[in-house]
Amino acid sequence: MLRLVAGVAALLGDPTRAAMLDALMDGRPRPAGELARTAGIAPSTASEHLARLVAGRLLVVEPSGRERLYRLASADVAEVLEALSRLGSDEPVSSLRTAGRRDALQAARTCYDHLAGRLGVAVTDALVARDVLRPRDGSFELSEDGAVFLTEIGVDVDAARGRKRVFARSCLDWSERRPHLAGALGAALADAALSHGWVRRRPNDRALDVTPQGVAALRKRLGVSL
Repeated sequence: MLRLVAGVAALLGDPTRAAMLDALMDGRPRPAGELARTAGIAPSTASEHLARLVAGRLLVVEPSGRERLYRLASADVAEVLEALSRLGSDEPVSSLRTAGRRDALQAARTCYDHLAGRLGVAVTDALVARDVLRPRDGSFELSEDGAVFLTEIGVDVDAARGRKRVFARSCLDWSERRPHLAGALGAALADAALSHGWVRRRPNDRALDVTPQGVAALRKRLGVSL
């Protein structure tokens, strides 16, 4: 057990590999060249780091035409990275760009495949207040009326129930220090928000922008004011 922990810690402790893992925290696969640019290293060096992350079962690699795409191995890996973010100290702000990205991530982002930041916490709080979700020890229970409500706003609840993962998990948000909805249901909710155009992804980043349409819909449907 201790050897396994030490091995994972060694993989995560390298700043280059940490940057690559952070870039994959939005759940989308990326090619090695893009991850190399994100980490600021040569492609050959990136390949070595990526091979170690795959061997350590933190990443998986998938063929896509002539490219090989890398993604986090599972939601469990994302959960570990989120937990480590809560334990670490805030990154020093060295530029307006750094401050802007930090503020954007704290406002709204994806945590692997579900909503996080102030947006994720606010939506979760609203669902609990409406008795859509009922907090349980480390998870949420979806009420019968809540399942109907989420289906009506376009969340594919049945598909979420059929996925081979925890259905409705409580994930402690690293920036808000309060829980947001994760698991299969959290992913389905995020998919609905993206497909409705309530939020949109920022290029090459896991920060999200809440659209004017989203602001109006969240206020009307959930009573969430952003």
